[in-house]
Amino acid sequence: MNRFLCDEMMVRLGKWLRAAGYDTEIAGAGSNDSDLLEAAIVESRILLTRDRKFLERTGASGVVVLLSGNDLQGWIVQLSRLLGLNWLHAPFSRCLLCNGVLEAGPGPYLDRVPDYVVREHIPCYHCGRCAKPYWEGGHVERMRRRLILFQTICDV
Repeated sequence: MNRFLCDEMMVRLGKWLRAAGYDTEIAGAGSNDSDLLEAAIVESRILLTRDRKFLERTGASGVVVLLSGNDLQGWIVQLSRLLGLNWLHAPFSRCLLCNGVLEAGPGPYLDRVPDYVVREHIPCYHCGRCAKPYWEGGHVERMRRRLILFQTICDV
């Protein structure tokens, strides 16, 4: 299973990889390149970047994937062709904020879930790491349609 580390240029891609269910860490602004490469190696992650200088570093081969262009859709197509990603892998199984695995139910955070979600028995989840609650609303359906579009584009 692919695990990723996105540098600060790949934040948007990282969030969509998380939405698709891939274990994806996202580097903070100003992260040191040496530290990122070391983290990718130690954690067995694929480092996603647009920074060509990574390829000059010792240990980058087989760890760094250099993406070109400036648009999300182009990165998605490139990455899918290189690694055979499935954008419908495990949708909405990871926290979009911290990459934690989502657990069923609101957990101890029922007070953070809108009343209508509980009243109407709308499926909800919470992040086991940062406690952010999630529930199936219009935003999930919009994101699901976008993931389906990503998969369709990559299947062509």
